[in-house]
Amino acid sequence: MTLTNKQKQFLKGLAHPLKPVVQLGQHGLTEGVLAEIDNALNHHELIKVRVTSEDREEKALIVDAIVRETKAIKLQVIGHVLTLYKQTEERKIELPKK
Repeated sequence: MTLTNKQKQFLKGLAHPLKPVVQLGQHGLTEGVLAEIDNALNHHELIKVRVTSEDREEKALIVDAIVRETKAIKLQVIGHVLTLYKQTEERKIELPKK
């Protein structure tokens, strides 16, 4: 699924007041963390994840792995916070047409 710029901006606006629902701990990206992110995406469609890594390259690899494994759309990364969107069958969020 690809989103238009207008749809991305709409989702970013919805995500602005949200707090991160998943935070990577000292063990990094584990199967349990991925399962929790997937659960949260299925429940909310739009979530934030806090990726606490001091190394930029490591953080980029973690973000890419999360996006790849959850099949979600990366909307943005600001600081240590990653914003993800994944449409579910129920479509809780109604996107603008174009």
